[in-house]
Amino acid sequence: MLVAFIFPGQGSQSVGMGRDLAAFSPAAAAVFAEVDAALGEPISRLAFDGPAEDLDLTINAQPALLATSIAYLRALAEQSAAVGIDLPTPAFYAGHSMGQYSAMVAAGVLGLADGIRAVRERGRQMQASAPDGAMAAIIGLDDARLPELIAAGERAGIFTVANRNSPGQVVVSGERAAVEAAAEAAKTLGAKRALLLPVSVAAHSPLMARAADGMRAVLAGLTFNDPSAPLLANADAHPLTTGEQCRAELIEHLTRGVDWVRIVETMAAAGVTRAVEVGPGKVLTGLVKRIAPDVDISPLDEAGAPGRLAMPSFESAVPA
Repeated sequence: MLVAFIFPGQGSQSVGMGRDLAAFSPAAAAVFAEVDAALGEPISRLAFDGPAEDLDLTINAQPALLATSIAYLRALAEQSAAVGIDLPTPAFYAGHSMGQYSAMVAAGVLGLADGIRAVRERGRQMQASAPDGAMAAIIGLDDARLPELIAAGERAGIFTVANRNSPGQVVVSGERAAVEAAAEAAKTLGAKRALLLPVSVAAHSPLMARAADGMRAVLAGLTFNDPSAPLLANADAHPLTTGEQCRAELIEHLTRGVDWVRIVETMAAAGVTRAVEVGPGKVLTGLVKRIAPDVDISPLDEAGAPGRLAMPSFESAVPA
């Protein structure tokens, strides 16, 4: 069994995330304490108690998600060690959008304090960049019709596919007129639903160029180590094996899309048979089940488990 650790992105946050985990696990509590100190403010309190309208702001959701994901990972290691189990070195790490920051902290590319400060700045840069943008979810469209959808959007302005999340589920991004035109065209192309999302940030589109320039300057001052195992790039799933490749990824993925389908297919083709969703919620678990049903996917966040920490089995895992 080859294992992959995958990390959710913005949208997986919810009020209360990490609260039970921190009460249950000293290692998780230490993560939140370190993150609060690094930011100089109690982001943990916002994650634990809300309010939701503040937690959902990009500048807050992203650091809160990174903190919670790493808290889950360290709690997993702590609880595994307590029963004499060493966690396997994964064959791959991968994060969905800002989940790449969580993946890089997990892989030792970035320290936790540097990662949390960088992702807070990422949220600030994104929120300030291209406030006239828009995004829409297109559900139930045959992948073969995507070129026509893209053409319809591009005729009206700057437009791109921001996320290919699973077969028949994409998120598009760009100038509002272009996104609205594409959403309308999607209905005639056979999509079951086309929903404008309640955001003003055109994530993973060329409109994020200003944010990418800002992050280039921020990340230039940080140390990037080589990852302990390859990460997979958001746009095309190519392996990232050096610190400099990882630095470039965090800049480039702001203006390029996330092809989660290709990432999961790449893992499966390489022999991964177990994936672990490290973080709050089960968004990626659902996507993996639709993309690669033969991959056994285990979310760590489980309401009925002690501390909301479900312990996956790694008995037949082999070193990467």
